[in-house]
Amino acid sequence: MQQIMAFANNSIYFALGIVALWGAFCVIVVWRRVGQTRFRNEEEQEEFLDAIDEHIGARDFEKATEMCDQDDRAMSQLALLAVTNRDMGYRKIRTLITDRFQRDVLADLEYRLSWVYTVIKTAPMLGLLGTVMGMMGAFANLASGQKVDTVKLADDISFALITTACGLAIAIPLVLCTAFINVRIRKLEDLVGVGMTRLLETIKTLGA
Repeated sequence: MQQIMAFANNSIYFALGIVALWGAFCVIVVWRRVGQTRFRNEEEQEEFLDAIDEHIGARDFEKATEMCDQDDRAMSQLALLAVTNRDMGYRKIRTLITDRFQRDVLADLEYRLSWVYTVIKTAPMLGLLGTVMGMMGAFANLASGQKVDTVKLADDISFALITTACGLAIAIPLVLCTAFINVRIRKLEDLVGVGMTRLLETIKTLGA
């Protein structure tokens, strides 16, 4: 029985370690993804849109397409989509790029962020499982009818508290990280929204 409990305890520690690493990895991936998707600030995006407006105004759609195609950021790819489908008309282009932004950019970020939320929920539950197992071991020691092994009792209680603390120590920083990431995503939405409005107005003016 003691060997089984020891194996179970080690499994809890191992699971907590895996969950912590996975959560940290997902946070880094999402953080970098948001950074790769948006311009650093509105001024940088305005410079890009100025160049696009110049090419569109000169009817040099090939140059505008080439410029967008070399940039993987969301606004650039949406501009590429709009320029490529310029013959569809203003309303259809607006619907197309709005849907594409929601599906390919925001949905992708939300999917990646959902793994972080899963870790936030899982870590405390693993900690709670460790708490229950530790207390089970402690009560089993007390109920054995033999002289209580105080060292073993202290080990069981210590395990229960450590796993609880580990679960919370994993979840709390991830909660803060997701809050920062959500702020960055909201800024991305605002920035792209401003850029899309300007781009659509340019296309509408040209009667594309």
